[in-house]
Amino acid sequence: MENPKMRDRDLADKLGISEAELVAATLGETATRIVADPDRIMPALTRLGEVMALTRNESCVIEKVGHYDNYTSGEHAAMIVNQEIDLRIFPNHWVQGFAIEQETERGMRRTIQVFDAAGDAVHKVFLRDGSNADAWAGVVEELRLEDQFDAPEIVPRKPVEPAKGRPDQAERLRAEWDKLTDTHQFLIMTRRLKMNRLGAYRVAGAPYARRLAPGVIDTLLSKAAETAIPIMVFVGNAGCIEIHTGPVNRIVEMGPWINVLDPGFDLHLRRDHVAEVYAVTKSTRRGDAISVEAFDSAGGLIAQFFGVLRDEGAAQAWSALVADLATLDAEVTA
Repeated sequence: MENPKMRDRDLADKLGISEAELVAATLGETATRIVADPDRIMPALTRLGEVMALTRNESCVIEKVGHYDNYTSGEHAAMIVNQEIDLRIFPNHWVQGFAIEQETERGMRRTIQVFDAAGDAVHKVFLRDGSNADAWAGVVEELRLEDQFDAPEIVPRKPVEPAKGRPDQAERLRAEWDKLTDTHQFLIMTRRLKMNRLGAYRVAGAPYARRLAPGVIDTLLSKAAETAIPIMVFVGNAGCIEIHTGPVNRIVEMGPWINVLDPGFDLHLRRDHVAEVYAVTKSTRRGDAISVEAFDSAGGLIAQFFGVLRDEGAAQAWSALVADLATLDAEVTA
C-alpha cells in the first residue's frame, strides 16, 4: 500500500520531476518498461490472482483487493466490473507502463504501474501475500517492451479546469436538469450549456445542488459506518475511476487524512484539500441519484459518494443521511 503520508508523487515533486521519471530512473534495476495498453494489461492481470487495485488523485486514494476478472474493452472507455474490483478505464490516458520488483522492509514488493502523458499515476496494481507470485515473471515478459531505456516523453500537466458556470442560463439549466433520466446525461447537458460540473452546481443551487460544509465528509463516513448503510465511493483521475460498493466500517483520522480501513477496502482522503462539497440530486429511471461530491480549491473533483439505488431500503437510508448533513450557511452561523 502507498503510504498516504508520503507518496512517490510527493517525492517526485520535491525532486522537480514526474513520478514516471522517478520510476524510469530505476529501469534495469527494479523497473521494467511494459506496454500501457489496458487491452494487454487487464487480461494478463487475471493470472496474478488476488491483488490490490489502487487509483488516486492529488487528494484521495482508493484501494480495493480482488481479481481482475470480467474486462470489457473499449476504444474510449473500457471497464472491469466484478464484486470486488470496479473500474472505468479511459485508454487515451494510459501512456507509460512499468513493472516494478523491489525489496522492502516487508519483503519483495511487485507492482504494475501506469502513467499518463504528464507522468502522473493513472492506476497501480500491487501483489499481495495471497497473489500468484509464480505467474509474475511470465506476465512481465508478456508485457515487456523491446525498448527499455528510451527516456519517457513528459508533457506539461494540464491544469484543472476551474468552475465554469453561466448564471444567465440558470433557468434553462434547471429546466434541463428536470428532464434527466440517467446520471450519464448530466455532463452532456452541462457541455451543451457551456458549463462544467462544479460551475453547474454553483449556478443551479438547491434543491438541485445544496452546498455543504467541507467537514461533512467526516460526518458522512461516520454515520454510514454507524448505520451500516451500503454506499458507493468513486475516486479517480483522467485515466481511471475506481469504485467501492458496500458498507464502510472502520473510520480513522490520521492528521489531515480521513481514512476507511476495512478488510479489502481502504480510502484515504485529505480533508484539508476539500474546498467545496455539494449534495446533488439527479433524477433517473430508478429514482433520484443523490450524491455528495467534494472538490478542491482549483475546482478538481476529489471524490463522489452515492447511495445504492438497486437496494430501496439502503437508498432511502442514504437519502435521509444526506438530508441531515448541514448546509454551509448553517455550519457558518452555528
